Amino acid sequence: MPGKQIMFAIVTFLHDLFTAVWIGGLITLGLTVLPSAKKVLGMGPQTKKLMDAIQKRLSVLVYVSIAGLLLTGLLLSNRNPAFQGLFSFGNPYSTVLALKHVLVLAMIAVSLYRSLILGRRSGPSTPSQEKLSAGLLFFNIILGVAILLLSGFSVALGSAPPA
Repeated sequence: MPGKQIMFAIVTFLHDLFTAVWIGGLITLGLTVLPSAKKVLGMGPQTKKLMDAIQKRLSVLVYVSIAGLLLTGLLLSNRNPAFQGLFSFGNPYSTVLALKHVLVLAMIAVSLYRSLILGRRSGPSTPSQEKLSAGLLFFNIILGVAILLLSGFSVALGSAPPA
């Protein structure tokens, strides 16, 4: 196998791994951990303490994944001849990729807001803050799933012969 193919395979693997860690972590947290913690521990301070500890550990993985996705994404996008530049809408492939990147930026903004603003407030959080944080978590899950769908379309458009 030529060196370029090996490098492409490694970059693709890392991009997929970072995606799985970030979006998989969100889905696991929102659909499994949070509901289970609330069911077992109730809505008291113990649940908040547990969720804060989990969130703190996951934040490190998310930040590493964001940096890794940015780097590997740049390397992958330049490989496709249909790529016309970041946020270009010049052809179907570039349009899907631009939409995907807009959603990724939205996910990054929501993640940073949840961890740096909501997660760092001192003192006990209010029920409205907890509701906002949970709502943003589920919004990010929806964004993540939409990004995965757009990724599927970008692969299909990037590998299909021009019509």
